Amino acid sequence: MKKKWLAAVLLLPVFVAVGTAYSADSIKIGAFFDLTGPSSAIGTPTRLVAEMVVKKINDEGGINGAPLQLVIADDEGDPTKAALIAKKFTESDKVVAIIGPTRTDTGMAAKPTIEQMKVPTFMTVGGDAVIAGGKFGPFHWTFKSPQRTTIAVQKVYAYLKQKGTQKIAILTAADGFGKDGKAALETLAAEYGIKIVAAESFQATDSDMTAQLINIKTAAPDAIICWTIGKAGSIVAKNVKQLGIQVPLFQCHGLPDPKYIELAGKASEGNIMPSTKLMVASQLQDTDPQKKVIQEFIHLYQDVFHYDRQFPINTHSGYAWDAIYIVANAMKKAGTDNEKLRDAIEKTTGYVGVSGTYNITPEDHNGLGTDSMVLVQISEGQWKLLQ
Repeated sequence: MKKKWLAAVLLLPVFVAVGTAYSADSIKIGAFFDLTGPSSAIGTPTRLVAEMVVKKINDEGGINGAPLQLVIADDEGDPTKAALIAKKFTESDKVVAIIGPTRTDTGMAAKPTIEQMKVPTFMTVGGDAVIAGGKFGPFHWTFKSPQRTTIAVQKVYAYLKQKGTQKIAILTAADGFGKDGKAALETLAAEYGIKIVAAESFQATDSDMTAQLINIKTAAPDAIICWTIGKAGSIVAKNVKQLGIQVPLFQCHGLPDPKYIELAGKASEGNIMPSTKLMVASQLQDTDPQKKVIQEFIHLYQDVFHYDRQFPINTHSGYAWDAIYIVANAMKKAGTDNEKLRDAIEKTTGYVGVSGTYNITPEDHNGLGTDSMVLVQISEGQWKLLQ
C-alpha cells in the first residue's frame, strides 16, 4: 500500500502560479509544457515566452483592466501526467483557458478532458492529430499555434517538385509526431508527382539509425525526408554523413534550432527544412507583414529579458506568443465565458503573429498556410533563407 501511495504522489505534476500580487479578478490561464522531459529544450523556453507575453499584456492594461495569471505545470513529456494536469486545471484551478503542451502525444492525452470540460485550449504541439477530428476525436475546444504537419509537407514537396525530384525516402519517428508526418508525406506524395521508394521508422529515443539508412541507401532515392524533433534528428544527420549518402537531407519543421547545428556539427551542413520566419528574420523583405512583429519579439526575447543567453531563438520560440495573444484578443472581445471565448477564438482573422498570419475557421483550428513558412538551409553553420 505504501509503494502505491508513493507512486501516486510521484505522478502528481508541479504547479506554479506566476506573479506575486494578483487581484481577485485575475484571469487564470493554465500553461503546461515539457519542462524536464525529453523535449525540455523546447518546453522550457516556451514557458519563458508565455511569461514574457503575459507580463507585456498586463503592463498594457491586461484584459479590459483585469490581469492575466499563469498557472504553470510540468508534464515531463508524459501523457499520463498531461492528462492529470488537464483535469486539475479544469476541476481545481478553474482556469479560463489553457496553453500548451509541447508534444503531440501529451496533447492527445489531455484533449479528452479539455473537450469534456469545455475549456478553450491553444496547444503548442506540432502534430495535426489534436485538430484532425475523425478517428482522433472532436476538436471543438482545441486549437494549435504551430503550422499543421500538412502545411510543412506541402512546403517541402513544392520545392522538390520545382527541382524535379521524383523519388524520395522517408525516415520517421514512431511517436505521435512522427506518425503524423509519415501519414502526411504518404498522403500528399502523388499530388506532387513524388514516389516514396523507402519508408523506415525509429524510436525517438534511439541512438543510431544506421540500419534504416542502409536500407534507404539501397533504394537509391533522390532525397531523404526525416520527421522527428529533438536529438534524434541530429543523429540521423550524422548517420547520413557516416554512410556517405550524397542525396539532400530534409528535416521537418520541428528542427530549425541552433541546438540542431550544435549536435549534428558538420553533418548539418546543407540540410534543408521548413521553418517559421523567425529563424531568418533579418533576411525577410521589409514588405513582409510579419517582419515588424518578429523584430519586436526578438527585441523583447534578447534585449529585454535576455532569454537567448540560455535558450537561443528557435523555430518554436513564437508559438506561445501567438497562442496567448490570440486568446487574449478573444477575451477582450468576448470576455471569459467559455462558449463565447471559444467562438471568438474561432473567428480570429488576419492576426499577424510571430509564426504567421492566422485565419482560423471551424474546419481549421490552426489557420496558417504555406505562406507562413520558409525553407531554410544550413550554410557554414548559419541559417540561410532558401525559399
